[in-house]
Amino acid sequence: MVLESLIAGIKVLFAALPDRRRGQNSTFEMSDFGLAAYSTFFMQSPSFLAHQKMLERGRGKSNCQTLFGMVNIPTDNQTRSMLDPVPPERLFPAFGQILDALSAGGGLATFQCLDGHVLIALDGTEYFCSQNLGCDNCSCRARANGRIEHFHAMVSAALVAPGHERAIPLEPEFIVPQDGAEKQDCEARATYRWLAAHGPQYAHLKPIYLGDDLSSRQPTCEAVLAIGGHFLFTAKPSSHKTLYEWLEGVDVPSMEKKVKQGARFVTHRYRWMEGVPIRDGTDALLVNWLEIEIVDPAGKITYRNSFVTDLPVNMANVAAVAAGGRARWKIENENFNIMKNNGYNLEHNFGHGKQHLAAVLATMNLIAFATHTVTNLLDTGWALARKAIGARRRLFEDLRSITTYLVFPNWPTLVETLRTGTPPPSVYDG
Repeated sequence: MVLESLIAGIKVLFAALPDRRRGQNSTFEMSDFGLAAYSTFFMQSPSFLAHQKMLERGRGKSNCQTLFGMVNIPTDNQTRSMLDPVPPERLFPAFGQILDALSAGGGLATFQCLDGHVLIALDGTEYFCSQNLGCDNCSCRARANGRIEHFHAMVSAALVAPGHERAIPLEPEFIVPQDGAEKQDCEARATYRWLAAHGPQYAHLKPIYLGDDLSSRQPTCEAVLAIGGHFLFTAKPSSHKTLYEWLEGVDVPSMEKKVKQGARFVTHRYRWMEGVPIRDGTDALLVNWLEIEIVDPAGKITYRNSFVTDLPVNMANVAAVAAGGRARWKIENENFNIMKNNGYNLEHNFGHGKQHLAAVLATMNLIAFATHTVTNLLDTGWALARKAIGARRRLFEDLRSITTYLVFPNWPTLVETLRTGTPPPSVYDG
């Protein structure tokens, strides 16, 4: 089963986490602490470990051991204490493992578009905010009432595709105070760090990076090109005056096509131009510009957006390129919105810590979401269980309920119970 393989790989990664303990205290392995946090996010249950300890006392074994491979179950406080000093980057190889599983299972092909490219959307988001609680890794801002607000933020990356209902989260880059820097860290600087740190490992996927209007500046475009990638960034007229002034003086190619939208047809209008300067100056990068408008049957424009890219744009591919640019919103809809509003509670303060705890737990949450998504795409049993139960939230309600009272010997047995609604023929009894 795909899920069992993923969890096994994640356990090996957690076993190699730095251990600050000294002496002979070996009651808990480092993998126990990592899996304790990961399993809580995977099950979407803050009480998961407490319930499993009760099962262990009564049955001699719990789902922590049988499903997640833990040796012993640490307390929440022990887990937070041991994970606080761990740099979140130590968890990042899990995203590579998950992507490798997606590729090996044939799921990566469903994300390929525009002649074999993949789309990687980059966007910033907050995962903690408070006027009362803060730490040395917090960013700060002053509100109109004079109070200082502390927050944690990150640049998140996700694999997306037009028409695909899933987004696969990749490694985040955390926005934190940088040593020796006078200015507060920001989304743009974090984006450059993400590209430098992770871009080379994804070059073999022929990535096209998607970003909002903040990304469509020459330094970011050049940073993408420097790592062998392509860019397809939103470019608004208000922030690209030179580009749009240049367009006013040329004959811009255009086309339109009818597209069925539900029970009606709408009109997609496209304009494009290659070799346009992205900014003023003799060193301006030349980019290819395109625009899409969607017009309803009454003639009202319901959508308009424009993009800059280094990809060729012509009549044959402008519609596909525009669809790729529009897929950037999937990092909001299929990634952030799900993680903030559908059980993952990304913005909840799971633990602030004194060093890296908030970032480590946010990374654990992303890994759990990525595991769920890839399992749903590749594992027939899990997908059938999800379909039989219906809503995502209901799936995890059922998952939490049955693992509170029953110990399952393995994931296939548990998934079969979820799918059929009947208990397994025999339950692990120690």
